[in-house]
Parts: sequence; C-alpha cells; structure tokens
Amino acid sequence: MGRRAAGVSRVNPLRGILLKLGSVTIFVLMAALIKATADEVPPGEQVFFRSLFAIPVILIWLMRRGELSSGLRTSRPMGHVFRGLMGTAAMGLGFAGLGLLPLPEVTAIGFAAPLLTVIFAAMFLGEDVRAFRLATVALGLIGVLVVLSPRLGQVGDGLSTAQTLGAVITLMGAMCAALAQIFIRKLVQEESTSAIVFWFSITATVLALVTLPFGWVVPSPGTAALLVLAGLMGGVGQILLTSAYRFADASLVAPFDYAAMLFALAIGYGVFGEVPTLTMLIGAAIVIAAGFLIIWREHRLGLERSRQRKAMTPQG
Repeated sequence: MGRRAAGVSRVNPLRGILLKLGSVTIFVLMAALIKATADEVPPGEQVFFRSLFAIPVILIWLMRRGELSSGLRTSRPMGHVFRGLMGTAAMGLGFAGLGLLPLPEVTAIGFAAPLLTVIFAAMFLGEDVRAFRLATVALGLIGVLVVLSPRLGQVGDGLSTAQTLGAVITLMGAMCAALAQIFIRKLVQEESTSAIVFWFSITATVLALVTLPFGWVVPSPGTAALLVLAGLMGGVGQILLTSAYRFADASLVAPFDYAAMLFALAIGYGVFGEVPTLTMLIGAAIVIAAGFLIIWREHRLGLERSRQRKAMTPQG
C-alpha cells in the first residue's frame, strides 16, 4: 500500500504543495504556542512536552499506513542517538530563542539551517559544492548577519543583553539543525523515513529529561494545555511534511518553506504585537532569495542529469 501511494503521489503536485503549506502553518503555530509558554516553562521542559505528545500522533499515523513494524525497527540505533542529540539541541535552543526574540526574527534566523547544511555536507559528507552554490550560501549568510546585526550591536540594559543572547542561541540552534540534517542524510541510506521520524521523538523525549534538574516547573492548567497542544501539532506537522514529499518532488515543495516568514509576521503582529523592523525584513528577504536560488539551481541540475541519463539509455 505504501509503495502504491508513493506511485500515485507523482501525479499529485497540488496535494504535495498543500500538505507542505499545512506543515509550515502548523509548525509556526506550534512555535507561537511555545513562545506563549516561555515566561513560565523552561526550554528543556518545552522540548519534553513537544516530543512526548508527538509520539501518539506518529504511532497512529504509522498504524494507519501499515508501517508500524518498519517504524519501530532500526539497524542504526546510535545513528538515531546522534541525530537525536543534534535535533534536540536545535529544538531546545530554538525554543529558548523564542522566549527572548520576536517570532519573525527567530524564523528568519532559522532559515540559516539549510544554508549551513550545504557547508556541512561538503565538510562531512564530501559532497561536491560548486561556485554557484557557495556564492548563494554566502549571500544567504550575509542576510542572516543583517538580521542579527541590530542584536549583536546592542549593549547596556538587561533587555538588550537578553535579546543579544537570544540571537546567538537561535543561530546556534540553526547550526545544530543543519548538523541534524547531515545525520539524517546518513540514516536515510539504511533506515526508513518512518523509523527516523519515530525514533527522533523517542530520543528527544528522553534527552529532554536530562534538563529536569535545571528548573522544571509544574505548569498551570492553561499552560499545560498549550504545551500538550504544541506536542500534538508537532506530530501532525511532521506527518504533513513527510507526506508532502510523497506527493511531489522536493524541488517543487521546498520553496514553500519560506511561507513560514509570512505566517510568522502575521502571528507575531496579531498575537504578540511584534512589529518587524526594516533591517529584519531586508535580511530575511536576502536569506529567502538565496534559498530560492539554491532550489532553482538544484532543480536545473536535476533536469540536466535526467537528460543525460536519457541520452545514455540505449534506444529501441
């Protein structure tokens, strides 16, 4: 059934796009819920709720797809642990950043992750990175620096110091997210997507417990409800994201990641009263432009490789 669904997915690009937009929307809403609880609950505890309550959603999804056994089976347990370490660190640092910075700013800095993945893939996986991609990565990182520049230049009062710290740890979170992608690229060579999704939630839940001695609190009923909802939404968002790539090629749906910026701006302004600065908007626009250039270039290279394979295939 899974293979048949995958085959049908190739003729359903609109469904893939809608699923990707759904996942992006849900992840931004989840981030808003995390931000709403930041004054009461520490990041490690937020990670615990986010990971724990995603597990039942993922298990139900795996059972409905008939992939429960493959989702629980793994031949690379340590690979999942290392991916979990990086992914959990990325989540915790990102959540900490949400407590210190506006939602759109955290979202814009988070766009550094796919750019850094290109660099780390060349460093650790030996992937060939040509001049065009290096130039676009450099352009994107310049955009990140533009977003960061007001924060890194702040000195003095406690609020400014906290926001500078927020900018630094959010960028560190993006670096951890990029490293997590490197581990995922290694895992997908031997592990199913179902296993990667499931075991990350398990490892993140366990790793979050390490932060228990560092100030966990008993949340109020309202805050606990928001945290549980964030976890459930995280599970749904992960499923929608995974499903999107079953129904459309990555090159088609990847650009819709940047819709997160629009959603973050709307929620940040409407819910938290966060008015974006011109500097932040300019920096985010540069990062998004660089991301689009990389996606466009990869799409062109993919078409070129496809033509070459067809040309080399014996005819008749």
